[in-house]
Amino acid sequence: MAIKLTRSIVLALMVLLAIAIATYGFSYFRFVETDFIRNKDIALRSSVLWQIAFRLHVGFGAVALLIGGFQFIAPLRDRFSQLHRQCGIVYVTSVFVSSISGFIVAFFADAGPVAETGFALLAILWFTTNLKAYRAIRNGRILQHRSWMIRNFSLTFAAVTLRIILPVEIGLLALNFPEAYRIVAWASWVPNLLVAELLVYRLTAPLRRAAATA
Repeated sequence: MAIKLTRSIVLALMVLLAIAIATYGFSYFRFVETDFIRNKDIALRSSVLWQIAFRLHVGFGAVALLIGGFQFIAPLRDRFSQLHRQCGIVYVTSVFVSSISGFIVAFFADAGPVAETGFALLAILWFTTNLKAYRAIRNGRILQHRSWMIRNFSLTFAAVTLRIILPVEIGLLALNFPEAYRIVAWASWVPNLLVAELLVYRLTAPLRRAAATA
């Protein structure tokens, strides 16, 4: 009972944080430029490719972040299965668009090749886990679908962990921005994925036990 309550609290907190960061993401579509964009190099800001890729990445990423957490709430998923499927289509589509555009944006990341590589690899894994989750559900493999979606949403949630870690690095650890950004390009998603693997391991434990006794 206590474990179930803890899981519910953690999931609720994740959903609330995801909503907050998704709402923040939509702020990039205001007519007034944000500090993040204003601080970019003038040549980059004038690049049509970067402008389009950046807004596709942020916009569709925010949609995925907004929807994703709710898909793991079992009572909602079981009671409103049709809505779950429809939201799933929106989520999968959003991740495909945001990961592809995010891969492009990664090569314009601040702080050099270490940060660029971190964000590019994140985009590749985000796309790949999304594709595997989609293929699994299309073939009726529900457990595999859930396993891949756990991995995928852990990468979607990198948008949240990045905005938690970066202020800590700069404000508490007194790192300069390039140093902090090189670290967070990896720290925003690698721990998330490790936690996801642990959750998948626990989710698939009954199958392994059944196979061992067969």
